[in-house]
Amino acid sequence: MTFRHRDGTRVHLAYCTNVHPAEDAEGLHRQLRVFGAGVRARLDADRIGLGLWLPAPLAARLATEPAELDRLRRALDEHGIEVVTLNAFPYRGFHAPVVKKAVYRPDWTEEERLGYTLDCARVLTGLLPDDAARGSVSTVPLAWREPWDAGRHGAARAMLDRLAEGLAKLEAETGRTVRVGLEPEPGCIVETVAEAVELLAGVDTRRIGVCLDTCHLAVAFEDPAGAVAALAEAGLPVVKAQVSAALHAAEPADADTRAALARYTEDRFLHQVRELPPGDGAVAARDDLPQALEGPAALPGSGPWRVHFHAPLHQRPEPPLDTTSDHLERTLAELFAGPEPRTDHLEVETYTWSVLPERFRPTGDAELAAGLAAELRWAAGALGRAGLTETEKETA
Repeated sequence: MTFRHRDGTRVHLAYCTNVHPAEDAEGLHRQLRVFGAGVRARLDADRIGLGLWLPAPLAARLATEPAELDRLRRALDEHGIEVVTLNAFPYRGFHAPVVKKAVYRPDWTEEERLGYTLDCARVLTGLLPDDAARGSVSTVPLAWREPWDAGRHGAARAMLDRLAEGLAKLEAETGRTVRVGLEPEPGCIVETVAEAVELLAGVDTRRIGVCLDTCHLAVAFEDPAGAVAALAEAGLPVVKAQVSAALHAAEPADADTRAALARYTEDRFLHQVRELPPGDGAVAARDDLPQALEGPAALPGSGPWRVHFHAPLHQRPEPPLDTTSDHLERTLAELFAGPEPRTDHLEVETYTWSVLPERFRPTGDAELAAGLAAELRWAAGALGRAGLTETEKETA
């Protein structure tokens, strides 16, 4: 699905395939047949966008085997799918029984992270449609916060310099531009926009910027207008934005609220929690939802909580919980309010369908495809409210 900003820029909308567990080429092609084609049919769209997640071994294969990449390109055309962005945050095994903090490894101090990211960028140059101005790849925000020191920071910055050199070389070889966005996330070295501005100062901003995840922005209680303005002032491009919503608990000390939150505890993914205290106190943090709810380190619940649990965009959770969809809409409004858009790549990234409370969990492929289509439909409406025009409707 594509949209147009009032300055004429084409804005691409996709959903991210890290919701699907496939780790090899055959699993990827099944995703295209079952979910890519299935979602497109439910939307009655000529083409839809996918933000592909490629596990590291598959990315390496596609980057080095032209016949396999050509097979993928033909399958995308057959199913009416465009690819302008890749999610290279999880390295592999994103649907293992337990992922948690393993998702941050390898980090940007390790050669494996650089190689994987450049493999993804190379693959993307072979998949970009002719009318796409560039491609984008999202990645880890340097590393999880521990362990970290000046030596590791220096190593990571040197790796980012090598990334920029590799992307420039790739552009010279292929004629296609790919940018990489580091994705601020709670608990990581780059957690907030302010930290992105500080820690990424001096990177090659022609090649490297930020992937702005609206769930993460909301969890950190960051103001959308201030965040977007700070990135613009620093000259850090929003390489892409992930259209996502967090869980919101207005009164986390309430017994019914805590019972509802407990239904979102699960073993696979990390669900960082932030509490906004009354007054001017610092935001309180816990690394996972069970920690926040009980035990000696439980949060007091004296102010609202935001939970890093990507909630389906079109659904409200069980009351008294809510989502941060209003914060998401404010962020989209800021990204597209100016004379030029702050980004042209958008990716719906709700990867948590398989771990939702049972009453909201899809029971099969058809229900998941319907849910993904409903999310894209919601996102299209939100983009319309932000002032964009869907291109298929321009001539309708």
